Amino acid sequence: MVKMSLDPMQVMSGQVKELKRSPSSNGDTRGSWEEKEEFDPNQLDLTVKPKTVTGRRARKVEGAMFFPKPENAVTVAVSSRVLFRTEREQKVFEQKGVEEYLRYQIEHENEPFAPGPAFAFVKALETVNSRLRELYPQSEELFDIVLVTYNHAHVGIRLINTINHHNLFIERFCMTGGSSPIGYLKAWHTNLYLSADAEKVREALGEGIAAATMFMLEKMTEVSESQLRVAFDGDAVLFSDESERIFKTHGLDKFFEHEKENEDRLLDHGPLKGFLEALGKLQKKFYAKGQRLDCPIRTYLVTARSAASSGIRALKTLRAWGLEIDEALFLAGAPKGPMLEKIRPHIYFDDQMFHVEGAAEMGTIAAHVPYGIAQKYNSQHKMSTGK
Repeated sequence: MVKMSLDPMQVMSGQVKELKRSPSSNGDTRGSWEEKEEFDPNQLDLTVKPKTVTGRRARKVEGAMFFPKPENAVTVAVSSRVLFRTEREQKVFEQKGVEEYLRYQIEHENEPFAPGPAFAFVKALETVNSRLRELYPQSEELFDIVLVTYNHAHVGIRLINTINHHNLFIERFCMTGGSSPIGYLKAWHTNLYLSADAEKVREALGEGIAAATMFMLEKMTEVSESQLRVAFDGDAVLFSDESERIFKTHGLDKFFEHEKENEDRLLDHGPLKGFLEALGKLQKKFYAKGQRLDCPIRTYLVTARSAASSGIRALKTLRAWGLEIDEALFLAGAPKGPMLEKIRPHIYFDDQMFHVEGAAEMGTIAAHVPYGIAQKYNSQHKMSTGK
């Protein structure tokens, strides 16, 4: 079992192939930035698509390149602690306080952070955006990535330098200086919030914002660079925890009986139903251009439900919602980790830490959705295993 805590900063070990990363380190050398020649911005042709200039993607300024309105985009807010690896800086903060932490960040602002667990997911979002812009040049229905951090603005320079170093296209920042970001997330019409702070994730879920906690792994499986793959658990993630409550309180036989009796009654929605809807909306834009078989978004349902005994209700609910899922895996209680290793999703959402840990053992980036009755049992599991 992976040694894992609800403290997202605990590092987990895996036995799988390491994710390809930039040769830069998280503060190991002062000279870790690539030197780039200066260029004259007046020479940059803003009438063409963004291109690489001296090893870095040129940014078009507001007015020359539009940015989608939050209400039209699929907004994904990502904390700096999951987009990048900041364990060293976090230790400075915890051991020496905020002033020393800020001093450390300023002293190291020319050193890039290494990629964190959300990095590949964000890169995949950008890949989808590139395909969408090719098909719909004027559309604002894109992924819009917002970097959300509790950091003071002094840390912004290092974050911007890191984003440019990794050639990410993130123009929207929300630096709260220690204040809660939840109000800003609502103002951004956020469709998904990913953070290392479990309490803030719970706060976001309480406000109706789809959210999940991400964890650090030392090694991660390689994932597709051309297709975004997102996998979801069913109960307490896409659906409500109604059926999960029956199982936890009355056992498996009563659960099967309940599902059989209610197979024609739709399940209520769970916290991530809206994000699946947003993915489906973008998928349909590719389908409309005849690219169903070449769609750069693929979704998966990976559930412990059994197909014959309880799967029909889940499928009927998705169909009634008008949602398509590309692949559905009903595992009848079998471990999810091996299946997720084959799928290699950029992110997998589950409400139970047991399954998050199992996925992590196989090198899969799994995000915990702290929602529903399973949280009571997650807490008991943590204490019983000494984690």
